[in-house]
Amino acid sequence: RALLYETSRFVDIYKALDDIAKERKLTPEERQEFKKYSKLADAFTPMGKGMTTEYANQNAYDAIQVHGGSGFMKDYACERIYRDARITNIYEGTTQLQVVAAIRHVTTGTYLNQIREYQAIEYKPELTEKYEKVVAKVTETKDNEYIDFQARRMVEAAAHCVFGYLLLQDANKDDSFRRSAEVYVNYGQAEIDKIESFINNFNREDLAYYKQQ
Repeated sequence: RALLYETSRFVDIYKALDDIAKERKLTPEERQEFKKYSKLADAFTPMGKGMTTEYANQNAYDAIQVHGGSGFMKDYACERIYRDARITNIYEGTTQLQVVAAIRHVTTGTYLNQIREYQAIEYKPELTEKYEKVVAKVTETKDNEYIDFQARRMVEAAAHCVFGYLLLQDANKDDSFRRSAEVYVNYGQAEIDKIESFINNFNREDLAYYKQQ
């Protein structure tokens, strides 16, 4: 929800400037703002679609697990949620296609620049530092096949940083969000650690093992 609101803010700003441009010429500052928020909307839309639909599936899976065998029966709503959630990361572009749209914003630094803006507000710089290191380690190879292979992991690492910072911002505005924010930051930190470990220990010569025969 935090990412949805943030993406919507980016879209609202650049569309408002687009409407203004139809009435008069934008000032240099407005043109710069238009370019900035258009790029951010373009970057955050696939991240939001990809990550939130994957979370929907995970939450549906967990709901079934909590209910046990009963959750698989039509007596409970979660069996319908389980079926409905599965299509969300397929239609309107699969998660893999969202990664294809998002990865250029990893390699060109769009996400990192925005994460640094969040970081400047406060807290948890280690999220940013680990993300920056894993991206640098992959992109400095200049091996497009390897970059594509690690693309989803890098996009997910960026998303965990963004989610963490957005939730911490919400917690600073309303303390009732703080517990949820801290829970997510701990989870996001663990997920970034996992991604960092995989990338740091991956031998590029092993790429051939992952190709379909």
